[in-house]
Amino acid sequence: FVVIASFAVLFFFCCCSCIILFLLHTILFFLTIFLHALSSFGAELSVVFWDKVMVNAFNISSNFSFIGIFIAFTVWAVITMLVLMIMESLSAFLHALRLHWVEFMNKFYGADGVKFEPLSYKAMQAELDDAMANE
Repeated sequence: FVVIASFAVLFFFCCCSCIILFLLHTILFFLTIFLHALSSFGAELSVVFWDKVMVNAFNISSNFSFIGIFIAFTVWAVITMLVLMIMESLSAFLHALRLHWVEFMNKFYGADGVKFEPLSYKAMQAELDDAMANE
């Protein structure tokens, strides 16, 4: 019974490690796809804003068409720059998040089941005192 139970525990921890690794790679894959989609989406949005704002301003024929075109160009430039700034900020955030997943999780995270013990100078001093007392 002990052999079967130890095998079951070992199998469980091995499966958990594989599941964690699978989830890590899946998240990384979707983050990479989203980064590529985000980077190619900026030019398309600029064209859409141009068609919706500037083309309509060019079609207006009046005595004040120059002022209308100037206002439309200002609106188009501001909207385009705001959207691009937001998208680039999101892209930078996602890229940093992806690097954290790749660099940190693949190199330092082991899922070994070792309990984390924070650095404690009191515990280190107690160990040194015990070592000095035993000598």
